[in-house]
Amino acid sequence: MIGKKLGAAAVILDTQGRVLLVKHTYGPLNWELPGGGAEEGENIVETALREVLEETGLHVVAQHTSGIYYNTETDMHHFVFLCQSRDTALASRSDGEEISELGFWSPTALPRPISDFTVLRIADAISGAKQLLPSLVGPRQWLD
Repeated sequence: MIGKKLGAAAVILDTQGRVLLVKHTYGPLNWELPGGGAEEGENIVETALREVLEETGLHVVAQHTSGIYYNTETDMHHFVFLCQSRDTALASRSDGEEISELGFWSPTALPRPISDFTVLRIADAISGAKQLLPSLVGPRQWLD
């Protein structure tokens, strides 16, 4: 069986409707949604919440799925969740190792460099697109 790669990201809006972005210290040094790859034994929502905490220091709650994408280049399914912060203030957590900067940006004035995929995910999330969060299913019980 071939295991597919899974990734997750969070769209987090502040009270002014600005979206939280992080700037990477690797690759093209671009601005991105907080997110990353799933770890073993972790559901995809947990992936998004963990990545947000690691990259921004914020504790968030997933409200709904705003998009599911398949990246043919990396053979990865990518889930995006609209999330709400449980924290009242953004505590800068850019440690320089993975994230050099973070901040809130107007969706109409996003920083550069940024990928078209990031812009698409933001547009889908703020358009009001809503899908249910994945349902958690426990061990199966066989019925006779």
